[in-house]
Parts: sequence; structure tokens; C-alpha cells
Amino acid sequence: MADVAVGRDKCGEQRRVLLPLSRIRVIMKSSPEVSSINQEALVLTAKATELFVQYLATCSYRHGSGKEKKALTYHDLSHTAEESETFQFLADILPKKILASKYLKMLKEKREEDQAQNDDNDGSEDDEAES
Repeated sequence: MADVAVGRDKCGEQRRVLLPLSRIRVIMKSSPEVSSINQEALVLTAKATELFVQYLATCSYRHGSGKEKKALTYHDLSHTAEESETFQFLADILPKKILASKYLKMLKEKREEDQAQNDDNDGSEDDEAES
């Protein structure tokens, strides 16, 4: 089960972190700029991550198509990442899904387009050489 940091904050209220702190520590240490990680910084990073994921999920659910089914889908997340200015930085991480056949068709069209441009450029160079 995930590491759960349970303790008391300065006000005496219970503090809970649901994300696995060991995984967050590994991710933070993967940065070459980080040499050591304070426990408070680790817990704050975990809590901030939880709040971010919660906000992303809430926005995606509110504007998504899964309301009828009471479900949050990948499509809802990718649509939010693409359309919302706040989550625009996630657009590459959460791309819209396309069928493999559509992707292959797009690749073929792009290759044909590039080949046509190369042929046009080769033809114009030949015309200049003849002049």
C-alpha cells in the first residue's frame, strides 16, 4: 500500500498525504540539482501534487462528456489539456487518441507532401541551372 504520512501540523489538525512518498522522493532525486530532500519539502510536494491532480480531474470532469456516466475518461483529460490555457503544458503528455489507421494515413500523406515539395525544389534548381 502507498506510504501515508499521518501526523499533526502546528494547529493540531491531522495531516494526510495519499501519494507514495518514496516514489515522490525518487522523482525528486532524479533531478541532478537536488542533493537532499527535507521531509517537510517532500510532504509539501506530495500535497501540492495531490491538489493539482484533484484540480485537473475536477476541471476535466466538469467540462467533460463523462458526467452522464459519472466517469472521468482519458478523452476528458486530453480535451482539458488541449483547450484550457491553465493545463496547456500537458498537451504533449495527454495527447488526443487517434486510431492507428488514421495515424498511418496521416504519415503517408505527410510523406507524399514532403516528396512533392522535394520534387518541386529539384525542378526549380534544374531550371536555374539551364538558364
